[in-house]
Amino acid sequence: MKLFILSIIFFSFLSSIVIIDSNQNDPLKESIARGSEIYTDFCMQCHLPNGEGVENTFPPLANSDYLIQNRKASIRGIKFGQQGELIVNGKKYNGNMTPMGLEDDEIADVMNYITNSWGNKNNKIVTVEEVSKIKK
Repeated sequence: MKLFILSIIFFSFLSSIVIIDSNQNDPLKESIARGSEIYTDFCMQCHLPNGEGVENTFPPLANSDYLIQNRKASIRGIKFGQQGELIVNGKKYNGNMTPMGLEDDEIADVMNYITNSWGNKNNKIVTVEEVSKIKK
């Protein structure tokens, strides 16, 4: 009986390790975590900590229809900078965002972070390969 109970405890322990390990190896979650740090360093000054932006100046990233509906253009804007008119959540923005000098992997990570934060939901991970294919 003791052996049976020890076996159950052992297999329960192994199951919990597998569950914990699978959460730690989720590529999207890992990318989002890295993207959060990049956002803090490069994006937060204009788009603010909660992604709300500054009305009439810096478009919101929170609940952003533009981010979800214009994936390639969003990546391009981060990669090469953004100039000209954008309509985000029904409001016009006509500013200038200089290129941040981020590498393709950093752009993928920050895109995964912002498209999965503040009411945005994107289950299709942005990859380094996808970012590398975006041209000016």
